[in-house]
Amino acid sequence: MADPRRNKWNLSIKTLWLPLLFICLFYGVAWWRYQATGELFYIYNFGYIGTALALGIFLKSALPKHHGVWGRRIAQFLIGSYLLVYVGFLRQENMQIEGFFFYLMGGVFAGATLHYFIAKIAGPAVFGRGWCGWSCWTAMILDLLPWKTSPGRYGRWGLLRYLHFALSLGLVLVTWFIWRVQDLYQFSVTEMYWLAVGNIWYYGVGIVLSVVLKDNRAFCKYVCPIPVIQRIPTRIALLRMKISEEKCISCKLCEKNCPMDIKLLDYKDNRERIRSAECILCNTCANICPKDAVSMTFKFDPGGTDRLKIRKSS
Repeated sequence: MADPRRNKWNLSIKTLWLPLLFICLFYGVAWWRYQATGELFYIYNFGYIGTALALGIFLKSALPKHHGVWGRRIAQFLIGSYLLVYVGFLRQENMQIEGFFFYLMGGVFAGATLHYFIAKIAGPAVFGRGWCGWSCWTAMILDLLPWKTSPGRYGRWGLLRYLHFALSLGLVLVTWFIWRVQDLYQFSVTEMYWLAVGNIWYYGVGIVLSVVLKDNRAFCKYVCPIPVIQRIPTRIALLRMKISEEKCISCKLCEKNCPMDIKLLDYKDNRERIRSAECILCNTCANICPKDAVSMTFKFDPGGTDRLKIRKSS
């Protein structure tokens, strides 16, 4: 019999500790950058992102279980659209990975540089690949498509991520050292062309892959270059999902609905948290579990291997 509490709001200290943690983290970064630069942008930028993320995490835990997904989706749209539209196009900062490389080459500490440092380089040591599940502006569109689960992933296709990463870095190096076009980090119109073309490429490839493979997250699994950066710090992530051995009834609903094709029960059977670098903390497993056996936990247990469902050859 279903727990009647799943259809009610859950307002308790358990629904508040994690939102408060992220509020403190992001407002701390905001104050640090404001003190260092005197720019109010950092106050409202990190204040907005931290508040939106905390709101999403709170709603994920507090809403009735079958509505919990809206917490993540709200945070995803609030943060993703803000970064792309406001920080990207209105403030004219190239938020794509090529823009990040150009800022590094030019020694420019812009909003985009700090974004990459927190969300994709240092941050994953705390929250893993939570960026991919809660804030990515590419995924916020791809998640609207109807193919939310897949029969597994093609094992070696993930190598395309590394090729994409190498091509992006190579293009920047050629542009900088050979073509001598070194103004692409200086808030120019050309920089916005790079941002626009990059996003058209990401959305186009992502939608085509989703349709062909019937998998919303195909772009994330096979093409996106960001996991190449995230994989190392994610191995020591403090925030991970965990399946309770006492509550789990091995119905496999979590595995069947995991958008990243992770063999979740393997981790439970090995008495481990979900230590896969492919986990995006989307909480689909927690939302779908009929016994509330899946939760987000905070602990230091570095390492882990990727246990993934691989598609069978036809």
